[in-house]
Amino acid sequence: MTSQQQKTESSKAPPPPPRAVTTRSFVAMKAKGERIAVLTAYDFLMAGLIDEAGIDCVLVGDSLGQVFAGENSTLPVTLEQMIYHTRAVRRAVKRALLVIDMPFLTYQVTPEEAIRNCGRAIQETGAQAVKLEGGNPDMGRTIRRVVDAGIPVMGHLGLTPQSVHAIGGYRVVGRESSERDALMTAAQRLVDAGCFSMVLEMVPQKVAGEISREIPVPTIGIGAGPECDGQVLVLPDMLGLNEGFEPGFLKRYARLAAAVREAVADYSREVKEGRYPGPEHSYD
Repeated sequence: MTSQQQKTESSKAPPPPPRAVTTRSFVAMKAKGERIAVLTAYDFLMAGLIDEAGIDCVLVGDSLGQVFAGENSTLPVTLEQMIYHTRAVRRAVKRALLVIDMPFLTYQVTPEEAIRNCGRAIQETGAQAVKLEGGNPDMGRTIRRVVDAGIPVMGHLGLTPQSVHAIGGYRVVGRESSERDALMTAAQRLVDAGCFSMVLEMVPQKVAGEISREIPVPTIGIGAGPECDGQVLVLPDMLGLNEGFEPGFLKRYARLAAAVREAVADYSREVKEGRYPGPEHSYD
């Protein structure tokens, strides 16, 4: 084979598969100024689609309590439910970093219980990290213990949905100077505890920007403005499936609820009119 033929053959070779995203990748992406795209997923089919589309991180969020199960908050979600959904997502995700939300009261009681439950979540699902809400001193100590046990932790500050009653409802956190100072302190505490990244939810963009510049690990914003190192949205929200939820930070990238209703109405009409199944959908 001539050198020209070899060159031609090599040009036809498929590109190498993209490298899998890891917790170390997150920190490296921040260092390079590369934005991080995160989405939630709760089932095999959707997880596969967003992984193939090149998302950096798939979060199996306890938001499934609301968008999957129809609950009013994330509080009723159990560890067994989170494990079930994360195992389904894991079967589809090949490249993205997979993170599992730890539900209410699975890590807040004692550090020992947190280690046991977080370890179970990792062991039974194949997720690469857990996400824990809160940044008070007790939570900092708990996260340190979990990290020391070999379990990567993504933190979560600002509006922490599992503490919605304690913070007085779903609201922006950090507008008052006392809350701003507390957020700055908590963010550094999570870094010191070993978090590889943290979600900032419903935080004023100026405050989120200050935190993002001060800490060495990536911040993932949701309703926290453009200065965060990455962004996360709930998949049914950004696809336009959850029509009743319209926060100011949400951008809908599709209107799938209308498409689903139209498709189902077409199907129902064709069945009732005897047009489906046709000969091409039947077997001899």
